[in-house]
Amino acid sequence: MEFILDRWSERDGKSFQTFLDCKKRTEKIEWTRKIINTKMPLLAIPTPELKKIAREIYKGDYLSFLDLSLNYYYENTIINGMLIAKIKDFNLLKKYLDKYTMYVDNWASCDLLSFNIKGKEKEFFHLSMEYTKSSAPFTRRIGVIIWFNYISKKEYLKEIFDVIKTMKNEDEYYVNMVLAWFIAECFIKQREMTLQLLDLGCLNKFTVNKAVQKCRDSYRVSKEDKEYLLRYKIK
Repeated sequence: MEFILDRWSERDGKSFQTFLDCKKRTEKIEWTRKIINTKMPLLAIPTPELKKIAREIYKGDYLSFLDLSLNYYYENTIINGMLIAKIKDFNLLKKYLDKYTMYVDNWASCDLLSFNIKGKEKEFFHLSMEYTKSSAPFTRRIGVIIWFNYISKKEYLKEIFDVIKTMKNEDEYYVNMVLAWFIAECFIKQREMTLQLLDLGCLNKFTVNKAVQKCRDSYRVSKEDKEYLLRYKIK
């Protein structure tokens, strides 16, 4: 199928969905579902293949592809997410991303989002703050995913930590998991600031213990720090 189009029509969209159907790997569907934990229909198409498709669509009028709102399959979310992340105009990106957050229901569709925030640091930062206050858990996860772009920026990280201090009652597994991952990365790159956060005891047990575990599993953390972090584990 041709993916580089001057404009995607509804007919092209139907052809695209038929193309995806032909790629279905029935024997891998349940295995994939267990890993991703999505309720969306699955085709179990390998992610590298989906990335290749997205790269080709991007060479044409990819916005008209997004306007078709093809989101029936999990694989659609992966392709859509990759294309949305490439939008250079922030306001336009937010328009599509807001819509995207309404139907994603799994960690993988969040974690694939990789934004280029250069020159748009303030805009993405405000967006992350908006998303982390959402009532939808996977929108909150996307908000935290955006935070990873600010770990090296102390002025922003201080504000992020102020928000994290208010999230002790977070009870969604996939939000707590990404928070633990974020805190572990912060420890690796901003050790002293992160220790100050941990010293406050303002994080929930799951997040703290998972963050400590991730640090202890990392080759980027010294043996001494791995032992030191054990003092923060909550029994």
